[in-house]
Amino acid sequence: MYDRKTWIILTACCVLLAANLYFQPKPPPAETQNQAAGQNSAAPGTPGLAVQPAPSPEAEEQTLTIETDKAVFTFSTYGGGLKFVDLKEQFAVGSKTERIRLNRNAPAPMAALAGSDQVSGNVVYHFVEQESLPGKKVVFSTNYPNGLVAKKVFSIIENGQPGSPYLIDFNLQLQNTSGQPVSLADYSLFLGEAAPVHAHEPFPASYFWLNDGDIKTDDTGKFKGGWFSGAPKSVVMEDAPKLEYAGVADQFFTTLIRPKDVQASKLWLRSKDVKIGDKELKSIYGGFSLPAVSMASNETKAFGYTIFAGPRHNAMLRQMGGNWSDIMPYSVFGWVANPLNRLLNWFHYAFRNTGPQWAWGLAIIALTLTVRTAIWPLYAKSTRSMKRMSKLQPEMAKLKEKYADDPNRMNQEMMKLYRTYGVNPLGGCLPMLIQIPIFYGFFRVLQYAVELRGQGFLWVHDLSQPDTQWMIPIFGGIPLNPLPIVMGLTSFIQIAMTPKTGDKTQQRMMMMMPFIFFFFCYNFASALALYWTTTNLFSIMQTWITNKMPEPELKEKKAVPGKKTFMERMVEKQQEMERIQRARQQGIDPGSEPPKKKRPPRTGG
Repeated sequence: MYDRKTWIILTACCVLLAANLYFQPKPPPAETQNQAAGQNSAAPGTPGLAVQPAPSPEAEEQTLTIETDKAVFTFSTYGGGLKFVDLKEQFAVGSKTERIRLNRNAPAPMAALAGSDQVSGNVVYHFVEQESLPGKKVVFSTNYPNGLVAKKVFSIIENGQPGSPYLIDFNLQLQNTSGQPVSLADYSLFLGEAAPVHAHEPFPASYFWLNDGDIKTDDTGKFKGGWFSGAPKSVVMEDAPKLEYAGVADQFFTTLIRPKDVQASKLWLRSKDVKIGDKELKSIYGGFSLPAVSMASNETKAFGYTIFAGPRHNAMLRQMGGNWSDIMPYSVFGWVANPLNRLLNWFHYAFRNTGPQWAWGLAIIALTLTVRTAIWPLYAKSTRSMKRMSKLQPEMAKLKEKYADDPNRMNQEMMKLYRTYGVNPLGGCLPMLIQIPIFYGFFRVLQYAVELRGQGFLWVHDLSQPDTQWMIPIFGGIPLNPLPIVMGLTSFIQIAMTPKTGDKTQQRMMMMMPFIFFFFCYNFASALALYWTTTNLFSIMQTWITNKMPEPELKEKKAVPGKKTFMERMVEKQQEMERIQRARQQGIDPGSEPPKKKRPPRTGG
């Protein structure tokens, strides 16, 4: 039993932590989100004829702004779209004044008309002043060389609904004045660009799209190529027969465009190098095609969209409805992460009067204690099962010695032993299996909780970052993070208090687990270290209480007539499998009846 539990723990470590080693963050110094100058060039290649602007080399860029209580939207006549968005309540790491700017240094503004797989910001639009409303609506227009006239109307959404301060209503009107049909299949709308906000962001920039209710996502790793993704790519194409929205995102923020009517579309994505702080990282940008329709001469078509540029705030996105919350990167553990996020925000509301330096930290602690208390009955049952299992160790050792040369017989006798005393060899593993999705769901919630950005607790300045207090001046500087150290120490104490079962090798392996977790989690967000430390302290208390309780007795279980136990069914299943295996080895059909013995002939009088 304990051997199975050990391997489950090791497997969980490998799957949940080793897979994230590549994205392990380092403590970010106070820095800006400026990227290297000259990195905002368009993708390689020449834009298609359809999106080439009329020559206007002397035209100067004109910018206009629309402002809400949460964001400042800056539009440009170069590309006729949303050049960048400044978020009023979000600041660069280590700064209290520099606002987060979305679509910074992108090759074109959001909602620029692009080619089938690339974009240029050189198309010059004209500001239609007479149709615009200062601070509320911006109107652009331009004429393309192929006779297509484009008109774009951007306006804020003032309905007081959740998320509205980050929304822009966008209407695109196209008129064909060429005298011949024009296909829109070669046109796309630019989604914007996403790049890590700071140099040590733990996750790469990503893209996503919602197709017929099914959210799909990938990141800049897809451009690298590999065993499963093939050769490196300069452009990635995705099909979306029933596109509902598409966008690009970093760890906490996103820009996306949502058609008001579901449309068949194709997505294109590109990546480029950006210098952020002292590191070379990857950004991602792209677009999705307009409906593949042909416009007759003098025909006009209009398309409606909603632009979102803001934080991936789960509570707000859920209130917006319409599958907006699907952009949260909770993966298959969304069924765990979403309730945990709701509870986290509820506890924060309950502790709101304690002050900004305490509320979120207390909310994390309260949520951790709530979850641990909820699974306490399972933990108690598991512990009793482990203790009863340990009392069977002498009998199990005898069986191993007695049937050392007959593994099948040994397993049968083991099953009979479990059945006799009513012991489930997997009973001690149940809490571990349940905690895996809970841990991973909690991990995703805390890693992507934009609510925690800039929020402190005790000595922690930002719960979304490591709690680095000093840099040790050796090997180029080693960060000193107190919370992971406390986490490692409490993990060691908790393991040391756990009842010892299994052989010495297994016990040594278990004692190494705190050091393995400490290594993997040292530079994780402080919120995760706080959660894990609280979990360890709760487990220490649990173990202390459990160790004070009377030892469970090991009694033979009376069989209920006509009712087979789980262990009896396992024994029968194993015996049946062995019978089938022997039959196949002898060349007999396992499903046929065994041949009857012939009766010997009678003799005598």
